[in-house]
Amino acid sequence: MDLMGMMGKLKETQNKIEETKKRLDTVLVDEQSTDGLLKVTITANRKIKSITIADELLEDKEQLEDYMILVMNKAIEKATKVNEAELDAVAKMDMPMIPGMDNLFK
Repeated sequence: MDLMGMMGKLKETQNKIEETKKRLDTVLVDEQSTDGLLKVTITANRKIKSITIADELLEDKEQLEDYMILVMNKAIEKATKVNEAELDAVAKMDMPMIPGMDNLFK
C-alpha cells in the first residue's frame, strides 16, 4: 500500500471538491409557483440570487408568505440534489478505495 500516493490522491480529490463547490456558485436553479406569480433563483450552493414577486401577491401578505415558503423549499431541494450529485461524482471518481473512508467528503 503506497501511503504517500494515497495521501496525494486524497489531497487532489479534496482540491477538486473545493473547485466543484466554487463552480456550484455559478450553477443557477430556478423555481416558481404553479401560477408563476413568485419566482426564485438560487445557486446550487443554496444562495439566493433573485426573487420576483407579482404585484397581485403584494396585496395578500399571508398568501405571499405561503408562496415564499413553498417555492423556496422546492428551490432548496432542487439545489441540494444538484449539489450532492456533483460532489458525489467528484469524490467517487477520484477517491482511492480506503475502507471506512467512503463518507469522508460528504
